[in-house]
Amino acid sequence: MSRPEDADKAETKAGKRGVGDVSGSGEEAARRILHVDMDAFYASIEQRDFPDKYAGEPIAVGGNPPKGVVKAASYEARPYGVRSAQPAVEADRQCPGLIFVPPRMEVYQKESRRIRAILEEYTGLIEPLSLDEAYLDVTQPKKGPPSGTLIARRIREEIYEETGLTASAGVAPSKFIAKVASDRDKPDGLTVIRPEEQMEFIAGLPIGDFHGIGPVTEEKMQEMGIESGADLQETSEQTLRRRFGKRGGHFKRLAMGEDDRPVQPDRESKSVGAERTFSEDISEPNEMLSRLEPIAERVSGRLKSAGPEGTPIRGRTVTLKLKSHDHDVSTRQTTLRRAVRSEEDLMRLAERLLSRPHPPEEPVRLLGLSVSSLTGREEGKQLELDFDRE
Repeated sequence: MSRPEDADKAETKAGKRGVGDVSGSGEEAARRILHVDMDAFYASIEQRDFPDKYAGEPIAVGGNPPKGVVKAASYEARPYGVRSAQPAVEADRQCPGLIFVPPRMEVYQKESRRIRAILEEYTGLIEPLSLDEAYLDVTQPKKGPPSGTLIARRIREEIYEETGLTASAGVAPSKFIAKVASDRDKPDGLTVIRPEEQMEFIAGLPIGDFHGIGPVTEEKMQEMGIESGADLQETSEQTLRRRFGKRGGHFKRLAMGEDDRPVQPDRESKSVGAERTFSEDISEPNEMLSRLEPIAERVSGRLKSAGPEGTPIRGRTVTLKLKSHDHDVSTRQTTLRRAVRSEEDLMRLAERLLSRPHPPEEPVRLLGLSVSSLTGREEGKQLELDFDRE
């Protein structure tokens, strides 16, 4: 398997941008936050393991049409508009010759553990977001130079040497900017934003790149004439709060580079969840169920590493969230006798919650799943569909 980019190319890319290390002077040096994101993780593993079948081919990991959903798409499929959480029938229509590959979650989890071991060599401050991405605080690394740029480069090199897979990384003084930066130069890229560059970087961002701004909020922003980070910087917090409530203050703080959220490796989670906002209303229950599949997969992945030091946990309470185009939010919840974690269990529960007491009468624009009443104990494999505590 050939690598799209070697270490020298990564350094050249950084040099062309004029980027350097994230550091500061005086007593309060800037934090060095990394966001490491594996490139098309599931699809890249399939192409690595079965090069004769999939290397260089447009592939989609997930279920087949007509009812399946894309979990991950190779870079060869993405120019056709194939993306994760997309109905398989739509992806198949958009991309001639698209190859659907059944997921092998146990393999992806194993590779994720190998990558986690590499990250832990550099810092204990690791906050996993899913199997294929994590935040790291390397302000005071375990080994290597006190340079976010050099550590990110070494981590990417070691991941490739160990697994044959590529990763992209963003380095910045905050989690928000590091996450956006990691997506600037995919695949196999490295983008570094120094403290003195962050305001200019934020100003150039499309408004949809901001944390918490989905398609509906983006549309409302555009109606106000806010198209970019620069527009958001120039809009008063009072105006934003009047239109978006507390979220308006959050958007303003991000626009001004105010994000001091710490990397939290061992935080005690009260719940683990994921949700997705869609560009169009969804009215058919079967389509809602299909769109819930990648959400359940993401929640399951997070539960596998949400405990102390990345240990797996389960939960006894599962909540389905539905939001209409008019922002009316409703939830349906059940508490089980046995804690659950697997994607299959979550989907069975989601199907029951979606139909009980009846399918949603209004089209939805957002769907979400969350798991609470968390525990790290193994409580057996059998799932009991106990709906008497709703």
